[in-house]
Amino acid sequence: MSILRSFANPILPFLENDSLSTVADAFLHPDYKDCLSIAVVNQNYQPVGMISRHQLTDVFLKKFGRDLFGNRPVKDFMRQEVLAVDVGSTLLAASSFITANMVFPLSEDFIITQAGRYVGMGAVLHLLSAMEKQISQSAQDLNKAYKQLSSSQAQLVQSEKMAALGQMVAGVAHEINTPLGYVNNNVEMMREFFAQMSFMLQAHERVANTILSPNTSDLDIAESLAALDDAKADIDLTQWFADLDSLFTDTFYGVEQISELVSGLKDFSRLDQAVMDNISLNDCVENALLIARNTLKYKVEVIKRLEVLPHIRCTASQINQVLLNLFTNAAQAIGDKGYLLIKTWSDEQQVYVSVQDTGKGIEPQNLAKIFDPFFTTKPVGQGTGLGLSISYKIIQQHGGSIRVVSQVGKGTRFVIALPRHAVLAVAA
Repeated sequence: MSILRSFANPILPFLENDSLSTVADAFLHPDYKDCLSIAVVNQNYQPVGMISRHQLTDVFLKKFGRDLFGNRPVKDFMRQEVLAVDVGSTLLAASSFITANMVFPLSEDFIITQAGRYVGMGAVLHLLSAMEKQISQSAQDLNKAYKQLSSSQAQLVQSEKMAALGQMVAGVAHEINTPLGYVNNNVEMMREFFAQMSFMLQAHERVANTILSPNTSDLDIAESLAALDDAKADIDLTQWFADLDSLFTDTFYGVEQISELVSGLKDFSRLDQAVMDNISLNDCVENALLIARNTLKYKVEVIKRLEVLPHIRCTASQINQVLLNLFTNAAQAIGDKGYLLIKTWSDEQQVYVSVQDTGKGIEPQNLAKIFDPFFTTKPVGQGTGLGLSISYKIIQQHGGSIRVVSQVGKGTRFVIALPRHAVLAVAA
């Protein structure tokens, strides 16, 4: 059953030639007590007009009104503009039609028809009430959909962060392999050195034991000394200790490199924390370059022009994430060889970082959309289109701005501006 039919009052209408007194008497009947108006139909049950309590009151309150007009047909007094809606209409269509055509103050109901024939009368207030319920339900559905969308968006943002973290881990793991390789090689060489030292110390120990033994002969002493000479024959102790010192130096350097990489990764692993701290934007640049080193090396020459900057209060891990995204995008945009120019500077209000590459550039029709969620020019499976969108949101939440200029075939430049005075940061 349609919604309109559910609240249609199936009271009997009047024929065109029914007398006005008959209509007036009907309004006094209990079946019609809640009606503001009644339909007037022709012989085919098609509505041709409407008569309301208000109209009857105007007629019968006149002096001798009932006597003068009571026997006349209702068609002489009815409103000929029929306020009717089809029973199959939607609530929205019906309410729009009724709202546009009803008379104020509200003194009429409306007619409900089916295929042009009378079905019943509908109260405007009932229609508006049903419409209000539908709007309320739609609002609830919309709110539920919005929450689901927000949850999905949060999950996508989290996935993008985890993808970025995974990319960092892969790059750092590759970078760690190099110092770890020569640290391992140095340790193996040290093991050989210490094996030689152990052999020589054993020869010295045998000489000492031979000399201290009460039963030792001169021949025994001579043999142990000869064995010691043989053990020392291939060893230049001066060079030996110099080589050993060099191995220790190289090993410590490799361990420091590994420690530096792990420390940088530790900062990036806190992508979901919004810890405000006083930092230099230059430190963020260096940290992001450290993590991106595996992506940039071999194909990108990094040129840094970093001025001394005032410290600003911001969420360092989030700024690191933005810079890493820009560095990674630059590396992907550059073909076989190119350079990445990174500049920082400040004025009285803001600090700035510029990231400029010599990549393929961005098409003009795409330039206005690069910060839109899910927009990407990369092939399917190679990008989510969330990196720059998240970066834009992070910078915006820090009270800053990010803008871009690009020329196809020449490269792209991003400029980030952050306020020198702290603003409320919200986790991305």
